[in-house]
Amino acid sequence: MPTPTLDRFFQVCLPAIEEELRLAVAFAGGPGLEALHGMLAYHMGWEGETSGPNASGKRIRPLLVLLACAAAGGEWTDALPGAAAVELVHNFSLIHDDIEDNSDLRRGRPTVWKIWGIPQAINAGDAMYALAQLSVLRLQHTASQPAALQAAVILQQTCLALTQGQYRDISYEQRHDLALDDYWPMIEGKTAALVAASAEIGAIAALADHETCSAYREFGRALGLAFQAQDDLLGIWGDSALTGKSAESDLVTGKKSLPVLYGLEQKGLFALRWLAAPVEPADVPALARQLELDGAREYTRQRADELTNAARQALERANPQGEAGQALVQLADWLLGRNM
Repeated sequence: MPTPTLDRFFQVCLPAIEEELRLAVAFAGGPGLEALHGMLAYHMGWEGETSGPNASGKRIRPLLVLLACAAAGGEWTDALPGAAAVELVHNFSLIHDDIEDNSDLRRGRPTVWKIWGIPQAINAGDAMYALAQLSVLRLQHTASQPAALQAAVILQQTCLALTQGQYRDISYEQRHDLALDDYWPMIEGKTAALVAASAEIGAIAALADHETCSAYREFGRALGLAFQAQDDLLGIWGDSALTGKSAESDLVTGKKSLPVLYGLEQKGLFALRWLAAPVEPADVPALARQLELDGAREYTRQRADELTNAARQALERANPQGEAGQALVQLADWLLGRNM
């Protein structure tokens, strides 16, 4: 659970983030466009059956923007357009990912493409992308024109990194020659790039100097990498009652996660079984045990710990100030301290 200081920021910032997001998404509507706006509102968790916080997600990335801004000496409200932008980019990528992955559910609800069809879902994702670009440019009104331009460039670079990471992820599904070195570029794009951009855009909105902005960016990058490495660990050995996700899914779906790639490189019993045939749910306990015996669990934990330390060191260089600085440290600890 979040600490009291972090929880206070959640309570104050999340309603403001939600209001900023609603204002941004409203630009997709208009006469004859009510259905398009409804698709976006549904995906954001505001409309439809079982709408609400569970359907919206945790809004961690926009919160990171606001905390970084305040910790870097700015007013967190000045960073709200940037916070909305990164969350809209995140959700644009989710709409498209669901199509590419043929996923029927997102946060326990039917995905946009499942309800409205693939063509309209692609269009909805494109609209979300455009709204993100419009949102980040609003930083010229709350921070400065140079800050808005700098943040817009970073956001565009991040969108390219997201698509590059997704390309790698999809292409890896059919490959059997992957090595550990192939893993990091994939999650650098799919996970770390947007977390890094969130922290950096927050510092930019605070008009922080280049050195400070770079430190926040490196903090976000290492945080994203550590989070993904730990998520891969939980995807095989986590307690589903605590994590809320099945510990069978990553092995059954054939995900090329960090433990799996490590196990394949060992060319032992795990690799032989993995390459022989698709994994069935009944195979998971023995296969997870063999993967652990091959050293994959310990290796993944060590890499997650190394990246966690790198994130903390980068945050120390950023020298976050005040309660927002404390909350930022607590947010990182909370994200990286999930139960096994």
